[in-house]
Formats: sequence, structure tokens, C-alpha cells
Amino acid sequence: MNNPFDISGLVVVVTGAAGVLAGQTARHLAEQGATVALLDLNKEKLDARVAEFQKDGLKASGHVSNVLSEEILAKTCEEVLALHGHVDVLINGAGGNMPGATIPPEKTIFDLKVEDWDKVLALNLKGSLLPSMAFGKAMLQSPNKCSIVNFSSMAATRMITRVLGYSNAKAGIDNLTRWMAMEFARTSGDKIRVNAVAPGFFIGDQNRGLLINPDGSLTERSHKVINQTPMGRFGESPEVPGTIHYLISPAASFVTGQIVAIDGGFSIFSGV
Repeated sequence: MNNPFDISGLVVVVTGAAGVLAGQTARHLAEQGATVALLDLNKEKLDARVAEFQKDGLKASGHVSNVLSEEILAKTCEEVLALHGHVDVLINGAGGNMPGATIPPEKTIFDLKVEDWDKVLALNLKGSLLPSMAFGKAMLQSPNKCSIVNFSSMAATRMITRVLGYSNAKAGIDNLTRWMAMEFARTSGDKIRVNAVAPGFFIGDQNRGLLINPDGSLTERSHKVINQTPMGRFGESPEVPGTIHYLISPAASFVTGQIVAIDGGFSIFSGV
């Protein structure tokens, strides 16, 4: 009997692959037999990650790219196709936040740096749309059933203080995911499925200052998060890839347009 979770032989493109969650996802999928094309703007970090993968005998290639450039993405897609023959999966892992798009405790929305808000929306939302367009065309020529997985966030649906730009961008990701899922299903049947994962609170480089004090203790904000999370802890980066593995596997062949929470129950708890 065929293993419905078998992803060996799939060619997976991961943007933002030098980052924590996208990088962990790329490694997990490579360890499960996928060939992974890692994309990132930071050549130094990208080269180091690809070297780690190849040292461990994993099938991986590195491609310096820019998720905000149609021209560069088109060239990157050509590189991947020339190297691996086809594209089956796209993980839109590039994203992030900027201080100017947040509202510090002593500030109000009237202090927002709109230019930074623009940049955060572009990086997260446009930075998922353009790769989907570039690699989606290639997927239509693949011999395999294909899928796209976007990165949403709890900030998309729960009103979380301070992170205005990031929240707005991830709400857009939810809509984009559902819209593309509908569009691809109508135009190509089950050839390309589109879903998203919505991680809860994971401590990373971008939010460490908000959640961890200099002495290593939890901030007041962290305690609020933990109190709102039924499991009573933060997520750990290795807990994300398994859900993505499922979404890109044959086991999820009738799943499209879904935003899957990976949050320890944060999104369903009333606090009471």
C-alpha cells in the first residue's frame, strides 16, 4: 500500500530559507526525501544553510533571490527548473516585521511610520504573491500534483497589540490563500492546492526583545501569551514542519484554501 505521506521525489522551493521556521521546514522536508531549493536574499546565511544540508547528505540547492522582484524570481525559477527538472511545491516562508510598523507602548497609531507599514505589507503579502505566480506557472508543467503553502499568523485573526503592519499583512495572506485556492481549483482542478499555516507564538530573532527580558526571564507580554495558550508554553520551531508535510502530501489531496493553526490552542481559548 502506498504511503499517503510520502513526499520523496518532490521538488520543493522554500523562500526565506535562511530564517528559522522556513529553514526548519526545508530541513524536515529534505530529510523526508524531497529535493529542496532554498531561496533567500542573504547569500552568506543561505550558503551556510545549503552547506549544512549537503554535508548531511540531503538533496538541496541554494538560490539567491528576491521575493519582491518578478524579474529575479523568473530567473530563479529557470535556475531551479534547469537544475531539478520541475517544481512541485512552493513554501512561501519569506516575511517579517519592522519596528516602524509597530506601535510601542508609549506611542499611538498616529506615530506609525507608514513607509515601514508599506514595506511590511510588501514583504509578507506581495512577497508571497509574486513567488506563487512565478513558480505556479512551472507547477502546471510538473508531472506531479502540486501545492503552495503560505505562512499566516495568529495576528491575522486575533487583535494583538502593537503589531499593526504585520497583522494587516497576514490578514491579507489568509485572503490570498483562499483566493488562490479557489482560482487554481477552478482553472486546473486538483493540479495545484493552496493552503497556509498560522503559527502561534514562537520565540525568534524578530520578537525576542518583546518576549524575553535581557536577564532571560519572560516579559509581561510573554505572560499574557502563556495565559492565553491552553498548553501553557511557546511553540518550538520543529513543531511547524509536520503540518506543512501533511499539507503537501497526497494525504491532503482534497484539502485546499485552509488556514491551519499551529498555536497550542491560542486561537480557540476565551481566557476563561
